[in-house]
Amino acid sequence: MNRLHDKKKQLLLLFSVFVIATCGLIYELIAGTLASYLLGDSVTQFSTIIGVYLFSMGIGSYISKFIHNNLISWFIQIEILVGVIGGISSTILFFSFEHVSGFHIILYSLISLTGILVGLEIPILMRILKDKLDFSELVSKVFTFDYIGALLASLLFPLVMVPYLGLLKTSYFFGLLNVIVAVILCFQLEKGEKYISFLKAQAILVSFLLLIGFVMSDQIQSFAETMAYNENIIFSKSSPYQRIILTREKNNTKLYLNSNLQFSSLDEYRYHEALVHPGLSRIANPNKVLILGGGDGLAVREVLKYPQVNKITLVDLDSSVTSLFKNTEFLSELNKGSLQNGKLDLINADAFTWIKQNEEKFDFIIIDFPDPSNFSIGKLYTNTFYKQVKRILNTNGAIVVQSTSPYVARKSFWCVNNTLESVGFQTQPYHLYVPSFGEWGYVMAFEKPITITNALPKDLRFYDALQFEEMKKFPKDMQKLNTEINKLNNQILIHYFEDEWAKVI
Repeated sequence: MNRLHDKKKQLLLLFSVFVIATCGLIYELIAGTLASYLLGDSVTQFSTIIGVYLFSMGIGSYISKFIHNNLISWFIQIEILVGVIGGISSTILFFSFEHVSGFHIILYSLISLTGILVGLEIPILMRILKDKLDFSELVSKVFTFDYIGALLASLLFPLVMVPYLGLLKTSYFFGLLNVIVAVILCFQLEKGEKYISFLKAQAILVSFLLLIGFVMSDQIQSFAETMAYNENIIFSKSSPYQRIILTREKNNTKLYLNSNLQFSSLDEYRYHEALVHPGLSRIANPNKVLILGGGDGLAVREVLKYPQVNKITLVDLDSSVTSLFKNTEFLSELNKGSLQNGKLDLINADAFTWIKQNEEKFDFIIIDFPDPSNFSIGKLYTNTFYKQVKRILNTNGAIVVQSTSPYVARKSFWCVNNTLESVGFQTQPYHLYVPSFGEWGYVMAFEKPITITNALPKDLRFYDALQFEEMKKFPKDMQKLNTEINKLNNQILIHYFEDEWAKVI
C-alpha cells in the first residue's frame, strides 16, 4: 500500500470521516421518517431503526479486523457502496411498501447493510492513519470529525433537507456526496494503488447514476405514489411534519396526510356537519370558537354558518396545509373561502404547546386532529391535554373530539370518551356513517349539561335534530367498554388504535 506523505491527504481522509458520519445518520433518519410515514408509531420505528443501525455498525467494526491488505482501496470501495445503498434506499422503500409483503424485511435489511458498511469504514480509516498520527491524536481527530458530522446531520435533516428537498432527493444527495468523496480520493492517490483504475471508473459511473436519480427524484416519487394510491395525484409535498397528497378523480378530491385519508370531497359534508353542529347549535350565544387541527378550513366553513360567532381561532401545526387550502382556488371553493374570512385568527403552532400558553376562553372547542396513530399525535388525546382544554372552556360551553371509528376501533373510541370523563367532563358520544371512512365516532363533552337547542343553519345537507337522536344510539358491537385512561406516560390509546386497525388493514 502506498503511504500517505502529506497532511493534505490526511485531512482529506479525516474529512471523509465527517462525510461518513453525516451521511450515515441521514440515511438512518430517512429510514425512520419513511417508516413513520408508512407504518405509523414514530417512537417504535425510530427506536428499532436506531437500535438495528448501531448493532450493525458493531458487526461492521468486528468484520473490519479480517481486512488486512489494500486498506485504501477497501475504504474507497465501501464508500461507494454506502453511497449507492443509502442513495437508493428511500426509492426502494417507497416502491416496495404497497407491492411487497415483506416490507419490514426490506427496511431492516437496508438499515443493517448500511450500518455494517459504515461500521467497516471507521476502523479501516484509523488503521490507514495509525502510522501518521500518535494514538491519542488519531482517536481525538477521528471522533471529533465523526461527532461534528452527526450534529450537522441532525440539524440539516429537519430544518433544510426534508422541507426543501424531500426524502428521495435528500437520499440521492447524500449518496452522491459519499461517492464524490470516493472520486476525490481516487484522483488524489498514487497511480500505483491497487485497483485504482477500476475504482475510478466505478465511482464516476455511480456518481452519474445518483445524479440522474437526484434530478429525476420528483418524477420517481410521483410514479411511486401513483402506483400506491391508484388515483390521479394533483399535488404532493413533504412538509417538515408530514407528506401531503391531494388526488382528484372527476369531481372527487381527496386529501392524504402520511398516506392516511383525511377527507373525500364527495362526503366530507357528513363528517364536518356532524363534527360541528350537534355541539355548536346547543351553545347559548356562542361568541368565540376554537378549532384545533382542521387546517383544511372545512370545520371553519361550518362554524361560519352561525352569524352570532364573532371570532374563530384555528390552531393547526402545518402551515403547508393551511396555505394550500387558503390559496388554491378549487380548495378555497370547497371550504367557501373560510381561511380568508375576517373572523378567523389563523395560528400555525403545536396545539399542545399553544394551549398551555393560552389564557383566552372559548364557548365551543372543536378538536379535529388526525387519528392517534403515533405518539406525537397521541399526546393530543391525553388527560393532560384535556385538562388544558377544560381550563380554557367557558362554564356553559362544550367541546367535540374526532374520535376514530367505534366499530373498527371500539376500545380506541371509548378510551377517548373515558379519558375525557377522567378530567371531569360529562360526555355525549355519537356516531354516523361516512361512506369514505365507514362508521365514524365523536365525543361531545361539557362541564354542565347543554339543553338549549338553537335554530340550525338552513343549508345543511345531512344533519338535523332528528338525525342526532339516531346518532346517539350505539348497537351492541359498538357499546361502551371500560378502558385505561390515556396518559402522557403510557399513551395506551396508541396501542389500542394500532392493535384494532391492524386487524382490518
